[in-house]
Amino acid sequence: MFSDAELQLAYKVGNAQFNMFPYPHFYIRDVFPADFYRQLQHNLPDPAAMRPIEEVRAVKGYKERFVLGLDEKNLATLPAGKQAFWSDLAGWLVGANFQSLVLRKFQPFIDQRFAGKGDAQFYDEGLLVQDITNYKLGPHTDAPRKVVTMLFYLPPDDSQSHMGTSMYLPRDPAFTCPGGPHHDRDKFALLHTNPFVPNSLFAFFKTDNSFHGVEPVADPDCRRWLLLYDIYVRQNAAATPAAAATPALQPKVKFSF
Repeated sequence: MFSDAELQLAYKVGNAQFNMFPYPHFYIRDVFPADFYRQLQHNLPDPAAMRPIEEVRAVKGYKERFVLGLDEKNLATLPAGKQAFWSDLAGWLVGANFQSLVLRKFQPFIDQRFAGKGDAQFYDEGLLVQDITNYKLGPHTDAPRKVVTMLFYLPPDDSQSHMGTSMYLPRDPAFTCPGGPHHDRDKFALLHTNPFVPNSLFAFFKTDNSFHGVEPVADPDCRRWLLLYDIYVRQNAAATPAAAATPALQPKVKFSF
């Protein structure tokens, strides 16, 4: 039995139109039903439940980012009501039909990236994120094992619309990056910033030119809430991301709803 939220998300993502420049991406609004989004807002964790990302991941320099994994161990730290809400959401978002739908959606680009690499194996992850004042993220293309990134924007209203994920073009047209380091902003032109408005989603395919980041968050006493959903390739099937992707004619990953 599928929930209304699961079905609306599937419909929105399944029918989203790709923008191909400078890398495959799309941005959509109203990804969840309005009443579900109100419930989601009501069930956002207390900030004290969030852990500094530097304690969770092998990263440094992001003391303004706090995270909570959508897995049983981490969700068990929440009060019973909020634990039930996020456990239910994680049950149909992570490791379920949604992963199959997303792989199917991005299949033409996956086929190109992993051509000749055998049967690539994928896994997904969900992560609640809260960024606070002074957070920033320099232009980067994401880790080499990343395949698809989806950022669900979770603000309460439109007052944070300027805080969305930015897309960048290197000033050197020949510059690409397989992933890992973050680069100096002065070497890039800011191409576009996606509006950080309620119930919206920015998704993109990892390439060696999928440069994105976050402009410095200067608003005082800011809490910038996101839900990150990512698909990764297992390391034994890793491949160098392509700078561009040509859609394949016959996608192969199956999904059902």
